[in-house]
Amino acid sequence: MLSQPELLSPAGSLETLKYAVLYGADAVYCALPQFGMRAAPPNLTNDELREGCIFAHARGRRVYLTLNTLPTNEELERLPQAMKDAAEAGVDAFIIADLGVLALAQKYAPGVEVHFSTQAGIANYAAATQAYHMGAKRVVLARELSLTDIAYIRDHTPPELELEAFVHGAMCMSVSGRCLLSSYMTGRSGNRGECAQPCRWKYYLVEERRPGQYMEIGENEDGSYILNANDLCTAPFIDLLCKAGVDSLKIEGRAKTFYYVASVTSAYRRALDTYLANPDREEFELPDAVIDELNRTSHRHYSPGFYFGKEKALQTPSHSYVRDWDFIGTVDNWENGVASCTQRSKFCLGDTLEVLQPDGSVIRLTPDWIKNEEGESVDATPHPLMHYTIPCETPLMPYSLLRMQKAEDQ
Repeated sequence: MLSQPELLSPAGSLETLKYAVLYGADAVYCALPQFGMRAAPPNLTNDELREGCIFAHARGRRVYLTLNTLPTNEELERLPQAMKDAAEAGVDAFIIADLGVLALAQKYAPGVEVHFSTQAGIANYAAATQAYHMGAKRVVLARELSLTDIAYIRDHTPPELELEAFVHGAMCMSVSGRCLLSSYMTGRSGNRGECAQPCRWKYYLVEERRPGQYMEIGENEDGSYILNANDLCTAPFIDLLCKAGVDSLKIEGRAKTFYYVASVTSAYRRALDTYLANPDREEFELPDAVIDELNRTSHRHYSPGFYFGKEKALQTPSHSYVRDWDFIGTVDNWENGVASCTQRSKFCLGDTLEVLQPDGSVIRLTPDWIKNEEGESVDATPHPLMHYTIPCETPLMPYSLLRMQKAEDQ
């Protein structure tokens, strides 16, 4: 077991990796363009992986590489070189699901830790123990487990085996994500990192001899989303996950933006630090600022997943997201009361902004002026990635994030 729980964040790009580290992650997990379970993000090239490892290691953080697809024979032939390159780049662990990939990792990169992916479906102590005997340093537990299940696994596995569990993000309607629905309906296999998420689609009932007559299944007035799981949020009971024996608290979202990853990582950093400051306290009190922060990113409605039993794992009767805030820019530097920023979305003179900093602090300001890169006064920031300056008396840290609450009528 780790001396204290690790906060593990996703990184679908080198930029996101850096934001995750700066906003409080103890470790990040990422992928190459091949072999990982998320094909949609840009992922990292070998050179970017090397740079990411240097960036993380210089700050005392770790980098895990996902190799958890089910590879074809042809892909297996390319894996040894990819593993050797990743080991040379400095990755600390491989996350794998396939026994053949395990054998190759042990042969071609013996100095790199092996973590069994959630795709391996570790749902009991016997499977976890066997993974340990096969060389796994850690197992990523199946998402269908309750807190009681996890505690039982912890008590019946070698203490040297680390346990990892998801704490936040999108949930899959299929057991441990091993789903054929996307492959069957679209030809894009979820087990190959290409899931089209048909579980999020809106469904109707059609009778075979009445084509074109779509009948509501009747879930609610918005239609039927019979497979659409709520997003997971464990921040209010993060103490119980730690006490159950979880070593690594994993945030889902390698397909998410760097703003999302930074914001959620910041929130869970505060939640975990609050618990670690007094782990023997009988009742855990989550700071209000944590939930406030988690509500400032795009998300489905939250639920506790399966941690308190299947009946608590709720589904959203809609395809819509909660999007109450807009991410509008980044702070590049601050000097003498002026912040230099890069645009990510438009805001106008007179709008009130909120600044999230890497240390977790939040500042509100209403700029008295905006100047473009030429130093000219402007009324708004309409141009993608434009550079501009705004006044701010409070010093702002580089990599700070600017956002704005949506108007109520939007």
